[in-house]
Amino acid sequence: MHVSRATGIAGDFRGGLAAQKNVFKRQVSLIEAESWAAALHDLGDVEHQWWHRRANLLLKGIRLPRQERIVLRIGASCRLRVTMECDPCSRMEEIAPGLKAALTPDWRGGFLAEVLDDGDIAVGDEVRIEE
Repeated sequence: MHVSRATGIAGDFRGGLAAQKNVFKRQVSLIEAESWAAALHDLGDVEHQWWHRRANLLLKGIRLPRQERIVLRIGASCRLRVTMECDPCSRMEEIAPGLKAALTPDWRGGFLAEVLDDGDIAVGDEVRIEE
């Protein structure tokens, strides 16, 4: 998968539209696997795949600081800056009743980010928080 400042995630039109409008804060969306699992647990351990959340990337085994402006490096060269919390929308209720509320606390709905440096990423790539 390629991540680009011009288009966000290759093949995802939302990041490309944001770039055309010069609104880079929503180029890429990320969700932590543990946050997704916690939300589903709150709903009685219902089963839904993480991509139903409409996030671009699933992060596993890392807990991100709940703050804006942290910089993440994924793989060898991709760098993203968290711009804001990704608040869950009413479409989450179409997936499962109560999911919007279950994703609301503690940034469970995920993170939005802008692309600082382009790069190819793949499943299993290390995600690091830059100091």
